[in-house]
Amino acid sequence: MTKDAFSQLMAQYERLIYTICFQLVRDPGIAEDLTQETFLSAYLHQDTMPAGYERQWLGRIAANKAKDHLQSAYHCRTVLPGDEGLPPGLAPPAEEVALRRSGAADLAGFIHSLKEPYRLVCQLCLLEEKSPEEAALALGRPVKTIHTQLSRGKRLLREQLERRKQDGTV
Repeated sequence: MTKDAFSQLMAQYERLIYTICFQLVRDPGIAEDLTQETFLSAYLHQDTMPAGYERQWLGRIAANKAKDHLQSAYHCRTVLPGDEGLPPGLAPPAEEVALRRSGAADLAGFIHSLKEPYRLVCQLCLLEEKSPEEAALALGRPVKTIHTQLSRGKRLLREQLERRKQDGTV
Protein backbone atom coordinates (compact mmCIF):
# COMPACT_ATOMS: atom_id res chain seq x y z
CA MET A 1 0.00 0.00 0.00
CA THR A 2 1.38 3.41 -0.93
CA LYS A 3 1.66 6.31 1.47
CA ASP A 4 -1.11 8.15 -0.36
CA ALA A 5 -3.42 5.15 -0.14
CA PHE A 6 -2.70 4.82 3.57
CA SER A 7 -3.31 8.56 4.07
CA GLN A 8 -6.69 8.16 2.36
CA LEU A 9 -7.45 5.20 4.64
CA MET A 10 -6.60 7.33 7.67
CA ALA A 11 -8.78 10.21 6.50
CA GLN A 12 -11.66 7.84 5.80
CA TYR A 13 -11.60 6.06 9.17
CA GLU A 14 -10.11 8.63 11.58
CA ARG A 15 -13.46 9.60 13.17
CA LEU A 16 -14.55 5.96 13.49
CA ILE A 17 -11.32 4.97 15.23
CA TYR A 18 -11.49 7.98 17.55
CA THR A 19 -15.12 7.14 18.40
CA ILE A 20 -14.24 3.52 19.22
CA CYS A 21 -11.40 4.63 21.48
CA PHE A 22 -13.47 7.35 23.15
CA GLN A 23 -16.39 5.00 23.81
CA LEU A 24 -14.04 2.72 25.73
CA VAL A 25 -11.77 5.15 27.61
CA ARG A 26 -14.12 8.16 28.00
CA ASP A 27 -11.26 10.67 27.81
CA PRO A 28 -10.81 12.81 24.66
CA GLY A 29 -7.04 13.23 25.05
CA ILE A 30 -6.39 9.56 25.62
CA ALA A 31 -8.74 8.68 22.75
CA GLU A 32 -6.69 10.92 20.44
CA ASP A 33 -3.46 9.25 21.57
CA LEU A 34 -4.97 5.79 21.07
CA THR A 35 -6.19 6.80 17.60
CA GLN A 36 -2.63 7.74 16.67
CA GLU A 37 -1.30 4.50 18.16
CA THR A 38 -3.91 2.57 16.16
CA PHE A 39 -2.85 4.08 12.86
CA LEU A 40 0.84 3.68 13.70
CA SER A 41 0.28 0.01 14.44
CA ALA A 42 -1.80 -0.37 11.29
CA TYR A 43 0.95 1.25 9.22
CA LEU A 44 3.61 -1.00 10.70
CA HIS A 45 1.50 -4.11 10.09
CA GLN A 46 -0.28 -3.10 6.89
CA ASP A 47 0.95 -6.24 5.13
CA THR A 48 -1.43 -8.29 7.33
CA MET A 49 -4.48 -6.12 6.54
CA PRO A 50 -7.12 -8.26 4.82
CA ALA A 51 -8.26 -6.73 1.54
CA GLY A 52 -11.81 -5.45 1.73
CA TYR A 53 -11.91 -5.60 5.55
CA GLU A 54 -9.94 -2.46 6.39
CA ARG A 55 -12.73 -0.98 8.53
CA GLN A 56 -13.11 -4.07 10.70
CA TRP A 57 -9.35 -4.56 10.97
CA LEU A 58 -8.74 -0.97 12.09
CA GLY A 59 -11.69 -1.16 14.50
CA ARG A 60 -10.26 -4.29 16.11
CA ILE A 61 -6.82 -2.66 16.51
CA ALA A 62 -8.45 0.42 18.08
CA ALA A 63 -10.51 -1.67 20.50
CA ASN A 64 -7.45 -3.69 21.51
CA LYS A 65 -5.39 -0.53 22.06
CA ALA A 66 -8.14 0.94 24.25
CA LYS A 67 -8.53 -2.29 26.23
CA ASP A 68 -4.77 -2.49 26.75
CA HIS A 69 -4.81 1.07 28.07
CA LEU A 70 -7.67 0.30 30.47
CA GLN A 71 -5.78 -2.71 31.84
CA SER A 72 -2.49 -0.84 32.22
CA ALA A 73 -1.09 -0.11 35.66
CA TYR A 74 -1.05 3.62 34.92
CA HIS A 75 -4.79 3.68 34.30
CA CYS A 76 -5.55 1.64 37.43
CA ARG A 77 -3.91 4.18 39.76
CA THR A 78 -6.09 5.22 42.70
CA VAL A 79 -6.27 8.74 44.11
CA LEU A 80 -6.71 9.12 47.87
CA PRO A 81 -8.79 11.84 49.55
CA GLY A 82 -6.91 15.12 49.56
CA ASP A 83 -5.39 14.53 46.12
CA GLU A 84 -8.59 15.05 44.10
CA GLY A 85 -7.52 18.48 42.88
CA LEU A 86 -4.46 17.12 41.13
CA PRO A 87 -4.70 16.09 37.49
CA PRO A 88 -4.66 12.28 37.06
CA GLY A 89 -1.13 12.32 35.60
CA LEU A 90 0.25 14.25 38.59
CA ALA A 91 -1.56 12.50 41.42
CA PRO A 92 0.74 9.96 43.07
CA PRO A 93 -0.45 6.37 43.35
CA ALA A 94 -2.55 5.69 46.44
CA GLU A 95 -0.04 3.37 48.06
CA GLU A 96 2.70 6.01 47.83
CA VAL A 97 0.45 8.60 49.51
CA ALA A 98 -0.46 6.11 52.24
CA LEU A 99 3.19 5.25 52.76
CA ARG A 100 4.12 8.94 53.02
CA ARG A 101 1.32 9.54 55.51
CA SER A 102 2.51 6.72 57.77
CA GLY A 103 5.75 8.56 58.47
CA ALA A 104 9.21 8.12 57.07
CA ALA A 105 10.56 6.35 60.18
CA ASP A 106 7.76 3.79 60.16
CA LEU A 107 8.21 3.31 56.44
CA ALA A 108 11.93 2.70 56.75
CA GLY A 109 11.29 0.15 59.50
CA PHE A 110 8.67 -1.63 57.41
CA ILE A 111 10.95 -1.71 54.37
CA HIS A 112 13.88 -3.09 56.36
CA SER A 113 11.65 -5.87 57.69
CA LEU A 114 10.80 -7.06 54.15
CA LYS A 115 12.46 -10.16 52.74
CA GLU A 116 14.68 -10.04 49.69
CA PRO A 117 14.31 -9.21 46.85
CA TYR A 118 11.62 -6.73 47.92
CA ARG A 119 13.64 -5.01 50.66
CA LEU A 120 16.42 -3.74 48.41
CA VAL A 121 14.09 -2.72 45.57
CA CYS A 122 11.72 -0.85 47.92
CA GLN A 123 14.65 0.80 49.66
CA LEU A 124 16.04 2.11 46.37
CA CYS A 125 12.70 3.17 44.87
CA LEU A 126 10.77 4.38 47.93
CA LEU A 127 13.39 5.63 50.36
CA GLU A 128 16.10 6.79 47.96
CA GLU A 129 13.50 7.83 45.35
CA LYS A 130 15.29 6.15 42.45
CA SER A 131 13.32 5.25 39.34
CA PRO A 132 12.78 1.56 38.57
CA GLU A 133 15.17 1.96 35.64
CA GLU A 134 17.90 3.32 37.95
CA ALA A 135 17.25 0.50 40.43
CA ALA A 136 17.49 -2.05 37.62
CA LEU A 137 20.89 -0.68 36.62
CA ALA A 138 22.11 -0.61 40.20
CA LEU A 139 20.97 -4.17 40.91
CA GLY A 140 21.74 -5.65 37.51
CA ARG A 141 18.17 -6.89 37.05
CA PRO A 142 15.71 -6.40 34.18
CA VAL A 143 13.45 -3.35 34.54
CA LYS A 144 10.32 -5.53 34.28
CA THR A 145 11.59 -7.60 37.24
CA ILE A 146 12.12 -4.42 39.27
CA HIS A 147 8.58 -3.25 38.46
CA THR A 148 7.18 -6.60 39.59
CA GLN A 149 9.25 -6.70 42.78
CA LEU A 150 8.37 -3.09 43.59
CA SER A 151 4.67 -3.77 43.09
CA ARG A 152 4.81 -6.84 45.30
CA GLY A 153 6.88 -5.00 47.90
CA LYS A 154 4.33 -2.18 48.02
CA ARG A 155 1.57 -4.74 48.47
CA LEU A 156 3.47 -6.30 51.39
CA LEU A 157 4.02 -2.85 52.92
CA ARG A 158 0.33 -2.02 52.51
CA GLU A 159 -0.58 -5.29 54.26
CA GLN A 160 1.81 -4.47 57.13
CA LEU A 161 0.25 -1.01 57.48
CA GLU A 162 -3.25 -2.46 57.52
CA ARG A 163 -2.28 -5.04 60.16
CA ARG A 164 -0.70 -2.36 62.33
CA LYS A 165 -3.76 -0.16 61.90
CA GLN A 166 -6.06 -3.02 62.95
CA ASP A 167 -3.84 -3.74 65.96
CA GLY A 168 -3.92 -0.05 66.87
CA THR A 169 -0.12 0.30 66.83
CA VAL A 170 -0.07 2.94 64.07
